[in-house]
Amino acid sequence: MQEITKHFVVCHIDAPGQQIGASQMPQGYQYPTMDQLAGMLPSVLQHFGFKSIVGIGVGAGAYILAKFALIFPELVEGLVLLNIDPNGKGWIDWAATKLSGLTSAMPDTVLPHLFSQEELVSNTELVQSYRHQINNTVNQFNLQLFWNMYNGRRDLEMNRSGTVLNAKTLRCPVMLVVGDNAPAEEGVPVKLTEAFKYFLQGMGYMPSASMTRLARSRTASLTSASSLDGSRNRACTHSDSSEGVAQVSHTMEVSC
Repeated sequence: MQEITKHFVVCHIDAPGQQIGASQMPQGYQYPTMDQLAGMLPSVLQHFGFKSIVGIGVGAGAYILAKFALIFPELVEGLVLLNIDPNGKGWIDWAATKLSGLTSAMPDTVLPHLFSQEELVSNTELVQSYRHQINNTVNQFNLQLFWNMYNGRRDLEMNRSGTVLNAKTLRCPVMLVVGDNAPAEEGVPVKLTEAFKYFLQGMGYMPSASMTRLARSRTASLTSASSLDGSRNRACTHSDSSEGVAQVSHTMEVSC
């Protein structure tokens, strides 16, 4: 990843109260909805002076970034979404979650969303490491508030461009990463790093980086448009017409 990160400013954002050592939220605190969390991100960009971002999110973070891109498409150049669930929970899922919350500690509730059942059994050292972090570095009350709000999320309600009139869709290139065994499978970190590098190259970044393991055809469809400022070629997310948006919006999927 160092080959990639040396070209970018990396900013990690924690949801309110989820950072290490956070103080407990007061009783009765109304935790922000997923929509409200997405709406907070422009102030972060403004604080650091970022004009646009390439966002990377996992699970709830991926959902929030997708919502952010739908609301503020002009601020997002591209997205890497790992194991995103774009759908809200139905009544059966909601009831199961409520029951699980009453009978299980937070680590036991969160871990199945980070690991497959096979990994929970076979990858005990890594799972225990995550369990320790959840138990000792994150405020459990705050985490429960965030967890409840995430489980109460609504559907993203997206459509592919051209399928319906005035479709609500992501206007930027998107890399989707899916797979139950991704955290533990041998070679996956390298595979994901290379896929991410090729995704960025498809947007016009890092043109001199070498392509080694993955097939070059992975990025064949990620053709870059000319940059507005002419300083580099990259996929342009700023357009005054829906036709222009459709030409540069691509999806790349990586299965692990």
